[in-house]
Amino acid sequence: QGQLVESGGGLVQSGGSLTLSCEGAGLTLDTYAVGWYRQAPGKGRDTVACKSGTDGGTYYSDSVKDRFAISRDNAKNTAYLRLNFLKPEDTAEYFCGILRSCWDVDPILRGQGTQVTVSS
Repeated sequence: QGQLVESGGGLVQSGGSLTLSCEGAGLTLDTYAVGWYRQAPGKGRDTVACKSGTDGGTYYSDSVKDRFAISRDNAKNTAYLRLNFLKPEDTAEYFCGILRSCWDVDPILRGQGTQVTVSS
């Protein structure tokens, strides 16, 4: 079975930016929708963004709309999440997942996650 490998997390000051990557290994991302999720300690999982594998449609949660941008490069078999204007409340473990549709609740497969920490 394939894997999803995230990278790009780190420590950044409030107002800063990061780009997270999600590379497919042993599977082809372009046949799936790709979602980005985050989970902070003691909190539930939030769906941050999702990009359809068919019509290219995108979804963003209200908390990140106009600050984050999801994209995908099928030639590189990689999806990205650009995080701009970061706030301390964006601190969480971020992970990507593949879904049949952005309407699905749970990903078919998820990566191991990458930590994003935003200092005030």
